[in-house]
Parts: sequence; structure tokens; C-alpha cells
Amino acid sequence: MPIFGDLTLSISLGLSLITVVLSIIYIVTKDKRFFFTSERTILSVCFLVFLSTFSLFSSLLNSDFNVDYVARYSSIETPIIYKFTAIWAGQSGSLLFWLFILSGYVALVVIQNKNKHQKLMPFVIITLSSIQLFFLILVNFVANPFIPAEANFVIENGLGLNPLLQNPTMAIHPPILYLGYVGFSVPFAFAIAALCSKELNTSWLQTIRRWTLFTWLALGIGILLGGWWAYNELGWGGYWAWDPVENASLMPWLTATAFIHSIIIQEKKNMLKMWNMILILITFTLCIFGTFLTRSGIVSSVHSFTASSLGPIFLAFVFLILFVCIYLLITRSKYLKSEKKLESFASRESGFLFNNVIFVSICFAVFWGTMFPVFSEAFTGSQITVGPPFFNQIIIPISLILLFLSGIGPLLAWRKTSKESLVRNFSIPSILGLVVVLIGILMGLIGLYPIITTFLCAFVFFTIVIEFWRGIKVRNNKYNENIIIALLNMINKNRSRYGGYIVHLGIVIMFIGFIGKAFDIEKESSLRIGESISLSNYKITLLNLRESERPNHYAWIADLEVEKDGKIISTLVPEKRVYFHKNENPDRRQPHSELSIFSTWREDIYSIFGGIDTEKDLLSIKIMINRLVKLVWLGGYFVLFGTVIALWPKKSLKRI
Repeated sequence: MPIFGDLTLSISLGLSLITVVLSIIYIVTKDKRFFFTSERTILSVCFLVFLSTFSLFSSLLNSDFNVDYVARYSSIETPIIYKFTAIWAGQSGSLLFWLFILSGYVALVVIQNKNKHQKLMPFVIITLSSIQLFFLILVNFVANPFIPAEANFVIENGLGLNPLLQNPTMAIHPPILYLGYVGFSVPFAFAIAALCSKELNTSWLQTIRRWTLFTWLALGIGILLGGWWAYNELGWGGYWAWDPVENASLMPWLTATAFIHSIIIQEKKNMLKMWNMILILITFTLCIFGTFLTRSGIVSSVHSFTASSLGPIFLAFVFLILFVCIYLLITRSKYLKSEKKLESFASRESGFLFNNVIFVSICFAVFWGTMFPVFSEAFTGSQITVGPPFFNQIIIPISLILLFLSGIGPLLAWRKTSKESLVRNFSIPSILGLVVVLIGILMGLIGLYPIITTFLCAFVFFTIVIEFWRGIKVRNNKYNENIIIALLNMINKNRSRYGGYIVHLGIVIMFIGFIGKAFDIEKESSLRIGESISLSNYKITLLNLRESERPNHYAWIADLEVEKDGKIISTLVPEKRVYFHKNENPDRRQPHSELSIFSTWREDIYSIFGGIDTEKDLLSIKIMINRLVKLVWLGGYFVLFGTVIALWPKKSLKRI
């Protein structure tokens, strides 16, 4: 199987190069035979990449330690699900998986657009094939996942998978993140095609709308799942740490969000042509840049791969993309001029534009903070680390402005909003927002940012609720529909609008969850069996310390009884595990703390097994009370639901 996988990769490389050449010949000669052949060759490349990927899957599942990649990232004891996930655990495997996802997208684009967009598709195929070609060169010559193990003896067992990756979330988080990262190749390809062919009307935007929404959603879900994994696995009690690799995924999501909003203006008012083109081009560039960050070793991150020669190669590819994009933007600038201008700051156009500025500003702040240690070392010789305080200080105020705009932007009128409309739309939400803040202060809400955030969350929430209510009321009066049917028909009639409202509602819920961080508390202690620790209105008692030997690790398990107001409400079971405990080399044994969390809508009780003194039967434990964390995940569900509504094909609902 490894030989077969290596062979299919080699053939794919040749066919990918042929695809590019055939497409160029078609553009020059207009002989459709070359175009049809290029479609078939690119589909052949996709099929061969699928076979190669399945070959590596097979080697991992069968524990073929003759393959170096399998020996490094799998073992006999590794559960089957984590043998499956090991494909993206290392450099070469993750690159092949990147290529696998890309090939799936390419095949779908070619099949979906057969006999469509005749002027665009040759350039689309060239662009996508070129991206394929880049990754095929990497997996063939730089990071081949099928290289034999460098040993002159039989390898009885592999090194095994990193314990941090042996988590169910890691079985779904990376693939979904890849769907987002790689998926922006398609809008990028259509943007390049539009520039090359000078077909710069709104047709290319309409073609990529659903692609962009889907990949934006996938990247957003991937980011959220990464936060979930960090919260449940890393043991620091948070879900976002402004880690460089976290930031690498956030930056293209921010620019893509700006693009999704601003294309509405281009479609409605034929404005922001150049701006939209820049946004989608920079989004894909940031995806490749993020891949560079994870593989270069220039930044320190729990998520990143080890440093390798891939970093400079990816950086060169980033500069090549930037050069091509800048050249096309300059040479096509006269075709990208907007036909209309803003007429008023109090308009939906300006609301969307300010929204865009905020998103791009946040992206720039994240980029600067992420790369500042690199820049400081390059220019001064010493690396200055930038941590969460910097990001929080800069981004929190900007994010609050963004939250405010998410409430007012959709309710502004096109061209110009009258004073009467502003008063009618925003007076009630403002009053209700102040009422919510007063209630919060009476209940113990303190701090400038928590108070402002609470007001803005309430303000945006009520603007959305009132807008839904107005729509329902209109349909009730016009068609005599009940509330449920009116709501369904209203959403069905304008899915993009109301799906967007639900997404905004999800963002509001997430911000409420973020407010909870201001009220988190924690305590560390050492306990013997029978001893307790008190925190807030909880009492946590150590009932027992026990041991367990499992197929791939050894564990000490603490049984912690949780009491609240004298009533037992839960039992926590944090663990201290040692992976590869049977390995004769002590350096290969990997300790790992497995968390235990009791979660309610109000707060999480978060327990971390710090360590154990076996001679004294003394447990080192850390208990954290994290407020409103569930609302962060709930907000994510709303974002997912709203985006699905916006993406769902239109189908009329019968009125009753």
C-alpha cells in the first residue's frame, strides 16, 4: 500500500502539470478539445489523490510501521479512532490531508460548473491546479508521508500519538478547520478568473456566494471546536489564549466575514468592487500564511508542528500569491471602479462599510500582535513576546464597536435613513438595554467593559427581536397567519436576511458568555482522602484516590464530591495519566492531566489533577469556577443555525 500511495502521488504531480498546460493552450487557441481534456485530467488528479490518502489511512489502521509516518504517529495501543486522526498529526500527513480536501473541492467545482461559466472556468482550473501542484510538489519531494522507516531492523511498535491529540474533539476539529482553510481556494480561484478574463460583473460573486458562506461557516466551527478542545483538554480553564496558531485561523475568518457583508453592497448598489476583490484575495492569502505559521517554527504554539524546511517554501508561496494578486489588481483597476458613492453616513451602505473597517482593523491588530515577536527579533535581535493583555486591550474596544454595528447596520435604510426611522428603530432597544444594565448592576455587575458589553448585548438582542416581531405582525395582518407559520414563511421569503439576524443573535449570546470571564475564580490546594476545599458556595471533598491500567495509558483517578448549600450535586473524576507507561525509556513516558467538569448554564466547576505524592497519598488539585461558558457554545450553535438557513435552497412554504 505505501508503494501504491507513493506512485499515485507521483502520477498526480505529472497530471496536474499537464492540466495547467492544457488550460493555457485552450485560452490561447480556443480549441475546446484542450479544455475538455483539462477537465478530465484535473478530475483524474483528484481521484489519484483520494487513492493516495486512503493508502495512508490503510497503513495507519494496519499499524504498518515500515512507513516512517506510521511509526512516528501511531502505535499498537492507539485506539482505532486516533489511528484515523493520526493522518493530520504530522507534517507530511496533514499536507496530504490538505491536498485531499482540496481535491474534493476541485472535483465538485468542475462537476458543478460543467457547461457553465465558459470564460471563467479555464482560469479557475489553472488556479486550482496550480494550488494542487504546489502541494503535490511538497508531498512528493519535501514531506512525503510514504517514506520508509529509517531502520535496519523490524519496528515492533510505533511512538504513538501525542496525548493532547487523543481527544474526541480532535477527530472532528482539524477536518472542519481544513474545510474552511482549503475551501477559500474556490472563491479565490473565481476571483483570479474574473480578473484574468475581465468578467468583473456580479456573476462571479453570485457563483461563489454559497461557497464563501460554507467555508466561512466551516472555519468558524473549526475555531469554536478548537476553543472547546482547549477548554476541555489543555487544563488552563479557558477557550481562547491568543495563541499564534489560533490567531492564524481567526484572521482569514475576519476578512471573510467582511467580504460576506460587503458583497451585499456590490450586488445591491454596484459599489466596493475593488474592496471586495482585495478582501477575498487576502482571505486565501491569510489561509496559506496561517499554514506557514503552523509549519515554520517561527512562533511558539501548542498547536504548531515542529520546525521544518517547509516554512520558507510556504512563505515564498505567500509572496508569489501576493505578487500575482497585486499585478492583477493594478492592471484591472479601471474595471473595478465603483459606479456609485455613499450618500449618507446614516445609511445601510455606510453601516456595512464601517463594519468592514472594524473587521479589517481587528485582523490587522491580530496580525501585528502575532508577528511582533518575529519583527522585533529581526530588527533588534531580541524577541519581545506579546501576550493576551495586548490583544485584550486593543481588540476588546474594537469588538464592542463591532457588536454595536451588528445591531444598527441591518436596520438602516439604503441611501439615507431619516431621523424618524432612527428613533423608531432604536429608542426601545436602547431603553431596554439600560434596564438590563441596571438589573445587572443590582445583581453585582461591575467593571466598565462588562457594563458596556451588557448594554450592547441587550441593545442588539432587542433590535433583532423587535425586527422579527414586526415581520410576524405584518404577515399576521396581511395573511392572518399564526405566529409560528408567519415566522417560518417570513424566514423562507428572505433567508439571507433572517439567517443573518440569527447569526447576529448567536454573536450576542457568545458575547454574554465572554462577560462571564470577569467573574471567574480559582483555588489550588493539596488534599488527602476525606479533606475538602471550599470555593464560592461549593465544597469539594476528596473521597478516594484509585489507579487504573488501560490499553494505552496508566491513570490515577480522584473521586471528588461536589456539595452546594449542603446538597451533593455531582462527582468529579479528574485523572493524571501516563501514556506509554510500559516503555522502557522513561523519557518516552508522557504524563497528561485529564480534566473533569460539572457544567450548568450559570457556571462550570472545572477540576484539574495537578499531581500526586504516592508516599503521602496527597493530591494536588486546582478548582476553577468559570461563569457562563455554556453560552459561548450555545452562541456557536445559533451561528451555525443561522448560516444553514442562509445557505438552504429556497422552497416556498404553503400558507395555512
